[in-house]
Amino acid sequence: MKYPSPQDIEDMQARGYDRSVIEKAVELAKRGRLKEQLKTQIRGAFADVRLGDGIGLREAQGLDDYASEEKCAEYRVTDEKLNWQALRPEDLNECNSSLSFLDAAGMRFHLPAYLLADLDGTYEYGMAFRLANPGPLTEQFALLSEAQCDAVRAYLHFVEHEPGYPFYREHIQAALEGFWAE
Repeated sequence: MKYPSPQDIEDMQARGYDRSVIEKAVELAKRGRLKEQLKTQIRGAFADVRLGDGIGLREAQGLDDYASEEKCAEYRVTDEKLNWQALRPEDLNECNSSLSFLDAAGMRFHLPAYLLADLDGTYEYGMAFRLANPGPLTEQFALLSEAQCDAVRAYLHFVEHEPGYPFYREHIQAALEGFWAE
């Protein structure tokens, strides 16, 4: 969702928009600032994370595609291993099923990129359902630090109130009271 900037609100006032519309825009602008704070929190919590021996994005896609060990090794060579911020939304979208095939180190490395892309509206599949329903893949989150878990919880709290997530609200609330509880 795009949030109005202070300049947008000034323009609305100058053009004589109805007061109720401007008040709604002011509230949306507050959500926009919260989103930017959340993005900063995510970047900070995952700042120094490297892939290490974890499963990479393309390697995980190879696992999903039942690729041979040799082919998965080829994919791994091309995987980003040092800077998760270099992962492009296009790659995350192309490899959306990789989330189910990442190990704990791979999840810790890729998760912030997926979260930020989702918040920016560039990840086409949404992360809330995956985080609200970890199911048998809970071990993927075993390496997250407390600060990283806090960032995931903050993300879930934020998207719980976003218009694009009405069907996930119950799942998000249950996850925040269950698996992601503090």
